[in-house]
Amino acid sequence: MLGSDVPRKHRTALRNIVEFVPAWLLLKTLGLLPRDAAIFVGKQIARSARRLHRRLLRVGQRNLALAMPEMSARQQRATLEGVFDNLGRLLGEFSQFPRITPENIAGLVEYDGLENYQRAAERGRGVLLLTGHFGAWELCAFAHGVYGHPLNFLVRPLDNPLLDKMINRYRELSGNRVIDKNNAVRPVFDKLKRGEDVGLLIDVNTLADQGEFCDFFGIPACSTTGLAVFALRADTPVVPGFLIWDERLKKHRLRFDPEIPLIRTGDFKEEVRMNTARFTKVIEDWARRYSGQWLWIHKRWHTRPEGGPDLYALVEGRTTGQTPVKAEAEV
Repeated sequence: MLGSDVPRKHRTALRNIVEFVPAWLLLKTLGLLPRDAAIFVGKQIARSARRLHRRLLRVGQRNLALAMPEMSARQQRATLEGVFDNLGRLLGEFSQFPRITPENIAGLVEYDGLENYQRAAERGRGVLLLTGHFGAWELCAFAHGVYGHPLNFLVRPLDNPLLDKMINRYRELSGNRVIDKNNAVRPVFDKLKRGEDVGLLIDVNTLADQGEFCDFFGIPACSTTGLAVFALRADTPVVPGFLIWDERLKKHRLRFDPEIPLIRTGDFKEEVRMNTARFTKVIEDWARRYSGQWLWIHKRWHTRPEGGPDLYALVEGRTTGQTPVKAEAEV
């Protein structure tokens, strides 16, 4: 879920309520509709956002030009239309979470490669699920929980505490538990020690002092090191898991790839860097394969190496120049 850039401590109660009420009404109204109707309405809302919030479209166009310059303008448009349609599908599906049960989940989400997850889980040290903002990503962890595999996952709290509480209440309906990513170290290690699973979305821009610069589509991108640190310290298997909309099946496919072997060199800092780069490459491969289902409207290359150029200057209407290494992370 996307958050604003206004810290909680500077927000008024009135502002929180003004933001919360329409969001609550929208979610509850969509939840009263049949699933297909909720998804249809969600897509219309997302398409309206695409037309009204041109900045998001410009960010997406810039990202595609950086990552896949061979794309034609027509291919870019088709890809970004897919991105917004997926956001609309996400909204519709999220509103239906209270209706999803073990009895009806198979009609919505089909496993693919479940044996890869099961082999890792059998070792009894928990599983670290490497995932990202693909398809209706909120349904990824939710469906896994409904199928009988509840997990813990890291999220950044929304700036509006009322919205944050509502969204997390929906997320946890399947038995999953949310961990505040800002205070995650001890809780994650405790969960892994008990043999529980933990999911991490690792595909967003990170502050320079909280990540490592790894090539992403051949361009250095500041990437979170949390997954590598947890895996190396706890000796926990890392399994990629992504939810993709399958147009042929007319349902979502929850795909688990084989476990990613950890790189061990004896130099912990180098191990973190190398494994983070390997995990980032997994995200790149999936974004190439399902380009219309990844969140291209996020400024993935916002944080730059020392002295690096601002890759989004023209998008923001600024003159091209340099950005400080500790640029603000954006989601």
